[in-house]
Amino acid sequence: MVTIKSDREIKLMREACKTALEVQREIEKNIKPGISTKQLDEIAERTISKLGAIPAQKNYPSIYNDVPAFPATICVSVNDEVIHGIPSKKQIIKDGDIVSIDLVICKNGFHGDCARTYLVGNVDEKAKELVEITKQAFFEGIKFAKKGNRLGDVSYAIGSFIEKKGFSVVKEFQGHGIGRQMHEEPGIPNHGKPNKGIKLLPGMTLAIEPMVIQGSPGVVELDDGWTIVTEDGSLSAHYENTILITENQPEILTI
Repeated sequence: MVTIKSDREIKLMREACKTALEVQREIEKNIKPGISTKQLDEIAERTISKLGAIPAQKNYPSIYNDVPAFPATICVSVNDEVIHGIPSKKQIIKDGDIVSIDLVICKNGFHGDCARTYLVGNVDEKAKELVEITKQAFFEGIKFAKKGNRLGDVSYAIGSFIEKKGFSVVKEFQGHGIGRQMHEEPGIPNHGKPNKGIKLLPGMTLAIEPMVIQGSPGVVELDDGWTIVTEDGSLSAHYENTILITENQPEILTI
């Protein structure tokens, strides 16, 4: 069931999302060649605590019985890693890398979720284009995130834009509703058909997150049970915001 948030709940969502954005900005300040992904995770955890929130991803259970819960505060996915990268002391950010940071915090019982892909140092033009197209795809999608439209209108706008630009859509993973839970209904694919799916109503809060691949669309899960990488080794980017459906234009809560 898709939840419609009350005015009080929307206020708490705004606070949670503002906090998530502050954490993302603190991480952005510190991404540079030579830093480990584990150090970025530690920065995120300290900042979340300082802001009176908790890291919602830490200890998040796996869908597999034999895979431990997610061990870190944030997902850090570098280059061909699509999503769910586990921070490590051994993984050192290098000049020319692209680094996706996906973070979810919980504050006063509500969640804020956002992801960004950062360019580190001297990044080639094709990688820059990938990151920019991924971000643009989000904004193409939310043009249709309006009262009375269908969820499929959003999904179709994202996917068709990405493919028109010559990149591949990740179809195995999707966005989601968000609120008291990190993952709520509805699921929000980054591809679809217009005029399909649920009708969008004011008070819905949604995490919309294009995941885009430079090469072919296949993905593979690594042995850690979490990290998703591109099948062909090509680069991938991720961009996400939590939004609120209103009576008029959508409100982006994490920007």
